[in-house]
Amino acid sequence: MERPELSITVQRAPDELTFVLAGEIDVLTVAELSAMVNEELNEPPARIVLDMAGVTFCDSQGLGTLVVLSRKAQHARSVLALANVGDFLMRVLDITGLRSALMISSA
Repeated sequence: MERPELSITVQRAPDELTFVLAGEIDVLTVAELSAMVNEELNEPPARIVLDMAGVTFCDSQGLGTLVVLSRKAQHARSVLALANVGDFLMRVLDITGLRSALMISSA
């Protein structure tokens, strides 16, 4: 079985940090994503954006991780927003009721 991959590219701007994600967010890749976001929450920017345009799959572990990271960002007085959320993931967020638990950015 081929190991799913998640590519994470970081883009820094004043008061904002963007993680450009490509690939699968699942049980095998959430640890890397969590570690990278948690590291930034030590000295958090005003806003952290997860650019989801390249995400091809997100399992329940991935969804749970997104919610946990969002809450951790709130506790650190930062905002975690999802951008470029595809139709498939938006449907999953609607079905699971998690759309209201996450900030979805239109920009």
